[in-house]
Amino acid sequence: MCDYSLHAVASRPAKVGDKLITTKYSNTPTRGFSPIGEPRVAVCLLPGTEVAFEGQVEREPMGFFLNLFKRHSATIIHKVARFRQINLNSPSTHHDALEFPDGQIVLLTNLRVGQCATVLQLPVQPKAEIEIEAAREEQPARS
Repeated sequence: MCDYSLHAVASRPAKVGDKLITTKYSNTPTRGFSPIGEPRVAVCLLPGTEVAFEGQVEREPMGFFLNLFKRHSATIIHKVARFRQINLNSPSTHHDALEFPDGQIVLLTNLRVGQCATVLQLPVQPKAEIEIEAAREEQPARS
């Protein structure tokens, strides 16, 4: 999914093997993933998508005064994360987040710009009912 504030940004779904970079999108307060070399395109991840970062993951410092003085970013010890959405009952907040193996959840919009990651795997999607019916019809009858 792509966060609510990205409605004016070109987007495409993630694919396994995509090389991504954390980006701040023009004319929005939002950060997310873009394909490397395409900063104006948002890559939308489905809940359950796994990504691996090339280096240590950094998020912006929390709190007004820390952001004001641009103190050191907080680092996360894990390099692999699973995409998920949070705060879905609050329509005017960011929802796109990464969950790390230790349970830490970080909003995509709080990640430092310029971090590279690769899409490791997409979540399994249930087949549409029509595909299931078509598959049943193609199977020979068993006696």
